[in-house]
Amino acid sequence: MSTPLLEIDNLKVDFELPTGTVSAVKGVSFHIDQGETVALVGESGSGKSVTSTALMRLLPEMAKISGAIRLDGEDLTQVSASRMRRLRGNEFSMIFQEPMTSLNPLHRIGRQIAEVLHRHRGVSGSQARTRVLELLDQVGIPEPERRISSYPHELSGGQRQRVMIAMALACEPRLLIADEPTTALDVTVQAQILDLLRNLQKRYGMAILFITHDLSLVRRFAERVCVMRYGELVESGETAKVFNDPQHDYTRMLLDAEPRGSKAAVAEDAPVLLSGQDVRVRFTTKKRLFGKSDYFEAVRGIDLTVRRGQTVGIVGESGSGKSTLGRALLRLLKSQGQLRFEDTDITDFDKSRMRPLRSRMQVVFQDPFGSLSPRLTVGEIISEGLKVHFPELDRREREARVIESLEEVALDPAMRKRYPHEFSGGQRQRIAIARALVLKPDFLLLDEPTSALDRSVQMTVIELLRHLQQKYNLTYVFISHDLAVVRALSDTVLVMKEGQVVEQGSAESIFRAPQEAYTKALLKAAFLDTAA
Repeated sequence: MSTPLLEIDNLKVDFELPTGTVSAVKGVSFHIDQGETVALVGESGSGKSVTSTALMRLLPEMAKISGAIRLDGEDLTQVSASRMRRLRGNEFSMIFQEPMTSLNPLHRIGRQIAEVLHRHRGVSGSQARTRVLELLDQVGIPEPERRISSYPHELSGGQRQRVMIAMALACEPRLLIADEPTTALDVTVQAQILDLLRNLQKRYGMAILFITHDLSLVRRFAERVCVMRYGELVESGETAKVFNDPQHDYTRMLLDAEPRGSKAAVAEDAPVLLSGQDVRVRFTTKKRLFGKSDYFEAVRGIDLTVRRGQTVGIVGESGSGKSTLGRALLRLLKSQGQLRFEDTDITDFDKSRMRPLRSRMQVVFQDPFGSLSPRLTVGEIISEGLKVHFPELDRREREARVIESLEEVALDPAMRKRYPHEFSGGQRQRIAIARALVLKPDFLLLDEPTSALDRSVQMTVIELLRHLQQKYNLTYVFISHDLAVVRALSDTVLVMKEGQVVEQGSAESIFRAPQEAYTKALLKAAFLDTAA
């Protein structure tokens, strides 16, 4: 048998902190053969990214590594810093999870890719430019001659990820470490990135270590899979065998956490809670002389009816207008067309006239860490809305409502004295839901509330939302690019593209028998079986 390209032997990573030693990786062993794709999966905190960062020798000084990391038999834990600099980029390279934080916002992308070539191959000038253009073309960046001079903020999320791939492949490494390379991307862009990696793998004959928490991607991309939990490797083997016959309880839990189930449709004669006719949202892009302006129409004439107790799912790619429509429905954005809440026409309501309705129309945003004030305790965050909308409540009454709201989302009320950074992602999302529920609303706008969560945490949030809806007859508009979650929660679905609804109907009809080519493409990219 040939020698593996990469061998991890009893790898341990400990962090020496003032409060004590934290063991992040506990004796992990696996290997990757030449040209092979191995997936490393597990939830947040399982040690996946620490393992990959250890391979690159990019851990902070407080980290202590033991065990062996052999690349072609050479132990990377023993080589000098200068030797590691030569190996990085040349022999192995890494695609990081968030390209916007990995790319320098002050430098054009062409310069950033050329820097890799200059440092590792001594290539510069016109020769480097020619190679950069070739790489941009290989990773599917349109109009490379124009885009070579773009800054990262001028590119879409998928294009920035392609630039990261171009940088990683600039020196044709034999091993590519892809750390959650598709997590924040739409399903169609995810599929494109995976196809791109697969094609480039064949072209260069490289091996890939694919790190992710999305098991649906692993099933179709990796030949072998290693499952991590709490820093330990709990199961490994051929992907098909692990998925079809998991041996460890944790692996079975991860597989069972895939969103499933469906929501029963509300009665056709259920009262209409919220409706919009010919809703349009325009953003001014450039002001011209004599009062004329150029504008971009993000939402283009949408009709929408939401009945009490209903969940309307809105799906589409980034830039399709999903979130803009949601904010327009709540009068958080100026829009044209007619909007009604119950029997009240709110089309022309300003902030002061909307305020009495705000307690009944709440929103849960995508990123709870960004929407929760880091300077307030959880109790203060949840009670803030009560002070605004129910000033007649005294401190003890507000405290009782906060405790009740935390219990509703299955959080210990004793935690209300803590700050947001002391909670996990799933707990922070529960806090965001509690903040909305404390006002006892009729309507919740849920804007990508599960996109950044592990599948198991997603499942608990989905079950929580189902329970709360049944208990209080809540009405949801659920915005997401995760079609599996939309399928599990919604009874009606709108599919948006470029500001317009291209298809709408019951969730069952949309997912079982989509009519439009765009909807079919979304379902195919999400690996959803329309016959299921």
